[in-house]
Amino acid sequence: MSVAIVILGAAVWPGGAASPALARRIGYGLEAAGRWPDAPIFCSGGVGDHPPSEAAVMAAHLGRCGIASERIVLDEDSRDTLENVVAAATFMRRSGLSRAVVCTDAYHVPRARMIFGQLGLEAEAGPVMPAGRGMAPGEWRRMVARERLAYPYDFAVTWLRRRELLEATKRT
Repeated sequence: MSVAIVILGAAVWPGGAASPALARRIGYGLEAAGRWPDAPIFCSGGVGDHPPSEAAVMAAHLGRCGIASERIVLDEDSRDTLENVVAAATFMRRSGLSRAVVCTDAYHVPRARMIFGQLGLEAEAGPVMPAGRGMAPGEWRRMVARERLAYPYDFAVTWLRRRELLEATKRT
């Protein structure tokens, strides 16, 4: 089964610095890159409040850590998790890849896996820190609360638009 490492975006801070969430996700991606040394690394995230794109920040950090640029694929257009996963699924289908190793925070993994599943692809959690570790006090609870709202929303959107989204991921 062919694997793609998929790093989901998070905020870029002023001056182009990775936010703590983005830095964690890049770290998870680096660990996954060591476990799957032949897998492409799909960096997904557009420009948010501050340039450059989340994907560009990921790619620069991966490159500084010795990851060959040939392994890195950028999606600099996605604005949210649903768009991240649709872009990754499109890349995976075009590349003949069937399983995503999702590199994101633990609270975010279930929603990302659900969207991949709705699009007919397997997804597993990449390396993650135990729940809440590496996060500011209260941030974990805030993010879990956010996911409790986002999960049913994205489930409904992907279910209602499933045919359209599946077709979009199959276009060349």
